[in-house]
Amino acid sequence: MSVKIINTENFETEVMNSSIPVLLDFYADWCGPCKMLAPVIEKIAEEESGVKVCKINVDDSPELAANFKVMSIPTLVVIKDGKEAAKAIGIRSKAEILKMING
Repeated sequence: MSVKIINTENFETEVMNSSIPVLLDFYADWCGPCKMLAPVIEKIAEEESGVKVCKINVDDSPELAANFKVMSIPTLVVIKDGKEAAKAIGIRSKAEILKMING
């Protein structure tokens, strides 16, 4: 599966109504650490079929970032059954992210 870009228009359908866990990557194009994390996020999207991987640009969707109290980027949030199940700020390894999703 490829990484989905999420905004306020598709958030409810793609994230809150998802039947599988959703990994949200809050990022910005100008953010260095976000660029370092991007290949890890893309690899998870390609290799893991049991999770929907999504990116939210904080500059384009500040209200979504505010809803999740994102103060620093990158921030990763796992949503399961419409609720926040895990959250991490900063760069994480693939193994750490998978643990968040499956934990």
